[in-house]
Amino acid sequence: MRVHVLRAVLLATLFFGVVPGICLAEDPPPAPEQHELRDLDQAAEDLLRELSAAAVRLPVAAALGAVLALRPRRRGSPSRRPVVVQTQIILAVVGALIMLVVGASLARAFGIVGVASLVRYRSKIDDPKDAVVMLAALAVGLASGVGLYVLGTFSTLFLVATLAVMEHFEPRTRVFELTVNLGERTAELRPRIEAVLKRFNVEHELRSTSEGEVAYSVVAPVDIGTERVTKGLTALVPDGKGAVEWVEKPKGKTTFGP
Repeated sequence: MRVHVLRAVLLATLFFGVVPGICLAEDPPPAPEQHELRDLDQAAEDLLRELSAAAVRLPVAAALGAVLALRPRRRGSPSRRPVVVQTQIILAVVGALIMLVVGASLARAFGIVGVASLVRYRSKIDDPKDAVVMLAALAVGLASGVGLYVLGTFSTLFLVATLAVMEHFEPRTRVFELTVNLGERTAELRPRIEAVLKRFNVEHELRSTSEGEVAYSVVAPVDIGTERVTKGLTALVPDGKGAVEWVEKPKGKTTFGP
């Protein structure tokens, strides 16, 4: 009886000791080439996932930003300037880009806050879009710095294309300082002067007024000649006796509007 028990223990020891060794011998560790292939496959999957996320989230952010920027106006509220609408749309895209860079990394979030706090730009910016493009450049640089090259490249191309489309439909305008002198009745004729400016789609803001003269800062469409507006203004007095002076200013120097 004891002999049978000893035989069973010996067979079990041999089975559980030899068989795993045979299995391990039949399944050798992967070669270095297989490790490299797996790393390449994983990198390709990461890049594809990164590109897919950017291709979906950035356009969605632009669309939602456009919905907010182009929301219906209340009656009597001032008209929105195209440059403000464009800036709001780009801000939504930049916000999505920054969140794509941050992901779930708390360290990246603190890093972005630290970098943003160091940025100081003291020069006057005439176009609000330029300030947003600065933020976009910062976000693209952060993406490149953490190795998100596909995200940085795709975001740059998407922002350039978005800006190109919006600026293509942006109305071309000229900025003037307009002075109107219609004699002693100039102040009395001011409502009619502004009605003429509205008729020609000339945005205006009063700068100064006196009994014999009013001055405006105006933004006029490029395709409307100042001669036509001048004739409309001088026609407000008998025999067209009036003086109208247009002084063109560098674009972007006007400050009125919402």
